[in-house]
Parts: sequence; structure tokens; C-alpha cells
Amino acid sequence: MKLFKCQVCDQLLYFENSLCVKCNHRLGYLPDDETMHAVEATGEAWHAPGAPDRLFRFCANVDLNACNWLVQMDSAEHFCLACRHNRTIPDISHPANIEAWRKMEIAKHRLFYSLLKLHLPLANRMDDPQAGLVFDFLADPPDGSRVTTGHADGVITVSLREADDSEREARRTQMREPYRTLLGHFRHEAGHYYWDKLVRDENKIEECRAIFGDEREAYANALQRHYDWGPPADWQNDYISAYAAAHPWEDFVESWAHYLHIVDTLETAASFGVNVRPKLDLKGELAAKVDFDPYRAESVEKLIDSWLPIAFAVNNINRSMGQPDVYPFLLSENVINKLGFIHRLIHSERKPATARGNGRI
Repeated sequence: MKLFKCQVCDQLLYFENSLCVKCNHRLGYLPDDETMHAVEATGEAWHAPGAPDRLFRFCANVDLNACNWLVQMDSAEHFCLACRHNRTIPDISHPANIEAWRKMEIAKHRLFYSLLKLHLPLANRMDDPQAGLVFDFLADPPDGSRVTTGHADGVITVSLREADDSEREARRTQMREPYRTLLGHFRHEAGHYYWDKLVRDENKIEECRAIFGDEREAYANALQRHYDWGPPADWQNDYISAYAAAHPWEDFVESWAHYLHIVDTLETAASFGVNVRPKLDLKGELAAKVDFDPYRAESVEKLIDSWLPIAFAVNNINRSMGQPDVYPFLLSENVINKLGFIHRLIHSERKPATARGNGRI
């Protein structure tokens, strides 16, 4: 994630900011140019200072404090590029529901930031009624049953319970997971969607099987085996996480999620000018300088060479505060090969999205 600054007063800004605390300008993110804009009102429209002819409006979800993205004023769309993928939102008459949904929108918008930067296909159900990507944000029904987070045919369902920190931590502990976050969920479930779009639909199944295994293995049986018996004893030699060992689909999407973790965190490190060169490391084996765009890296090796030292550093900084590791995962040679497949899949003949101004990807 990039750092941003206010064009009026140069105050540093973050992705979720909606108001500059220094000059009090309204702020809105425009995905067309990947910029946070300071804006001023012109009737019902908004414009950047010094550019009165370039008019925007805010996404309709700004009224619910759930979005800070801008839409071109001449667009027929009421929602931004991210929010028009919402199919179902929870009953917002309940304060707990709307607060949980707002947390989810923060994570979802960060996911979309990455998907757009990587120029990945992003049809919604207006563009593609059968297989467009949509989200259902669901609260548990009153009958006592529970919503399950997951993906099916382009529909990503997210349980509102995942926005409850104590509930999510309890679930993480129960599942013996070292890491469980809302952003991680969104990146993981999006991986299922992109397996369909980039592997199945682009005839790369055999290549994928050669690396991740045969996805035709009975999925439900594989998951039940994983829950009953856990992963193989030597799973860290071949998988990024224990859950990745459950089934080739899960191996792919866990690798997909971690690729996004790495790329976006490296961009954040670059934005903050974070470099790593331990004083005791005389050979420079743990040195890293992110002087390239991680979203445009020419190889996965370039990403990993920077990622390992930075992950080592931030993990140790966290430990100094008595906190768990930021990145509690090992990257074996086999795992790096899988991340390399994801890298090549994403960047293979990928062209920049066109017609972003009208919201069509």
C-alpha cells in the first residue's frame, strides 16, 4: 500500500482517511489514477483544487461511512469500483452489523487496491451475470445456524462474525492457525475466484496440477481428513500453511493470499523508505532495499530477496513489544516455486485495465 499526501497542504495520508486533519479538506481515493485526492464542493459535485473541470462524486456508501472512494461525475454508476461488487450487505438498522460491515469494507477495499494494481479481471454481476465477482456480507440467522465464509461460482460469502476480534481469535486458536485476519480472508477467498478465471478458464490446469497437485481429489473428503487428522508431519517442506496441505485448491489460494501479503507489504515498506541492513550482518545476507515497484517485479526471486530480511526485521520488532510475529511463516524452496507460479500467472500477458473511468474492467 502506498503512502499518500494531501495536494493542498502536503499532510501525509493513509488509505482510509476521509478528511485531512491539517487543512480540513475532504479526501477521496480515485482508483483511475491510484491517488488520494483533496476535493472541494461544487454544487453536488466535487473537484480537486485547481482542477474545477474534473468533477467527481463520492461512492453512495460514503453516507454509511463505509467507503471513501470517488466516482467520475459523468459515470452512470452510483457506487465505486469496489462497492459495486457488493451483492448483499447486512441489515444496517443494527449498529453492531454496520460496524462489522465497515471493518469488512476496509479489508475489501485493500484487496481491490491490489487487484486493480495487478490489472486482474474484475467483472461484477452487471458485467457478467453468471460469473462476475460479488460479495455477500451475512449475519448469522436467528435460527441459531451459522454463516460459513467461503467462495462458490464467483460469490464470496463473508460471515460478520469474522469482524469480531475476540470471535476471530477464538476461531484462530481452535483451528491452530498462526494468522487470521479479515484482509487474509478476502485475499484467500479471492484466490478461489482467480483459480477459476486464470487457471480453469485460461487452460492452465495441467500446469497448475504439476505444482499444486490434482484438484480433482474429492474436496469435502480432503477437508474432513484435514480436520480429523491435521496436516502431514513434514508439511512445512511443501506448504505455506497447514491448511494449504488440505487440498490442491487450498494450496493454490493460500499461496495466492501470501503473494498479495508479500507484494503489498513490500510496497508499504518502500513507501516508508524502509531498508534493512543489520549492523552485525557483515556479509549483507539480511540486507534489503525495496527500490523497485513490487507490483511490477520481474520475478518472484526479486520479491523474496527483499521480503525475507524485512519479515525477519518486523518479526523481531514485534517480539520486542511482546507481540506475535507479523509473518509467522517459513518459505521453503517448494513454497517459493508455488509463489513463482502465482507471479507468472498474474503477470502473464496481463494488460492494464481499460475504461476505468466508467468503471468497466
